[in-house]
Amino acid sequence: QVQLVESGGGSVQSGGSLSLSCVASGYFGTFQYMGWFRQAPGKEREGVAGVEPDGRIIYADSVKDRFTISLDNARNAVDLQMNSLKSEDTAMYFCAASALYNEADPPDLLSQYEYHFWGQGTQVTVSS
Repeated sequence: QVQLVESGGGSVQSGGSLSLSCVASGYFGTFQYMGWFRQAPGKEREGVAGVEPDGRIIYADSVKDRFTISLDNARNAVDLQMNSLKSEDTAMYFCAASALYNEADPPDLLSQYEYHFWGQGTQVTVSS
């Protein structure tokens, strides 16, 4: 059974940094792509960043130049470095992964519907 476990969430003041990590277990291979999503209370889940092993990376406009996503194939993990945090970054952060890839229709890495496996989430709270 595939499991994704996030860690690294917490509370930080505006302008601070946090580093999230998501480690996968139960999957014997390389995921086709992985991503980070977030969901604030009363809002829909939104894509934050996605990454493919070949290096294609997509960021949401709201986090560009502040967040960095990276894959660690040795750990079967995806990390998210978050700098210059703002109060509007406060949310539950989830990692996600997919074992499938459709070459004829490349995935929208920021769409939750493209992912098959999900973690339970880690809370990030940014105070102003």
